[in-house]
Amino acid sequence: VQLQASGGGLVQAGDSLRLSCAASGRTSSNWNMGWFRQAPGKEREFVATIMRDANTAYYADSVQGRFTISRDNAKNTVYLQMNVLKPGDTAVYRCAAHFGSTPTTSWDSYAYWGQGTQVTVSS
Repeated sequence: VQLQASGGGLVQAGDSLRLSCAASGRTSSNWNMGWFRQAPGKEREFVATIMRDANTAYYADSVQGRFTISRDNAKNTVYLQMNVLKPGDTAVYRCAAHFGSTPTTSWDSYAYWGQGTQVTVSS
């Protein structure tokens, strides 16, 4: 599975951004997808995950209610809608895929990773 993330940018606090992750390769719609982020000097952090059925999603407490993960299996694309952005959301965001049967927030459970897209939120 090849993953290509896009949509990052420089925004002000309170603004919105939508990240996209285009997947290709081994029947990408069969994979569960996740978003992680990493800020300079910090550990990689789970953001959100969505199962292959597109009906089950989980979020980190820090983004619950502000971010929404979704997927369009016909387009092999996963989205992360980010609203009410805060300076603390500044990080490199990466999408990833895993083939487990249950949702997971552990980065080491994800087998495939896309390159990062930078999100910078100014105050």
